[in-house]
Amino acid sequence: MNATQVVSSKPSKSRRYAAVKLFCAALILLGLGVVSLCAQSNGVNAGGGWMMYENTDPMTGYKQARFMLQANNVLRDAREKAMVQIFCDHGHYKLGDFRPNGRLGRPEFPGFWGQPQMRVFVRVDDRHFHRDWNWVRGNFLSMDKGTVRGLLSGQVFNVEFRTPRGAQIAEFSPAGLDMGRFEDACHLTPKKPLSED
Repeated sequence: MNATQVVSSKPSKSRRYAAVKLFCAALILLGLGVVSLCAQSNGVNAGGGWMMYENTDPMTGYKQARFMLQANNVLRDAREKAMVQIFCDHGHYKLGDFRPNGRLGRPEFPGFWGQPQMRVFVRVDDRHFHRDWNWVRGNFLSMDKGTVRGLLSGQVFNVEFRTPRGAQIAEFSPAGLDMGRFEDACHLTPKKPLSED
């Protein structure tokens, strides 16, 4: 065997470096997958399409709950299905939000306190109404408490909202939520919303 053959049989520095980078990238992706699974492992089905996630605040020791429902349809340009979430803290309703998981349009006007808002068109079963929801950093819309209570009472919950490419409609099927579990965590009861004239 001559010297040329010995040198050519060793991997070059750039190939070894690329292999190490590939191995590190694979480890990072594996770690992220494990962390993602662990973060969501405490989720339990709360009836119908609802998932419930529980946590304890490390400072106060209060129980926190999050109820999440994914949309039935996939929206244009969305990273994943839209969702509605209801957050409860220490046995009381805290807030509800609508996350399109895609780009929201710009806010349309300021609210009473100057916060940016977007007007949405909502359907709960056979009732239709407009609501002005707070636009939060372009990531999600904060729902009003009346709409959340209507959502809990409905079989059909649809939200029409603006995106940079026009209006879109997210369709949800909220029926089936275990109301006993929900009321224990949030102390919020369903209520049919009033229709607009």
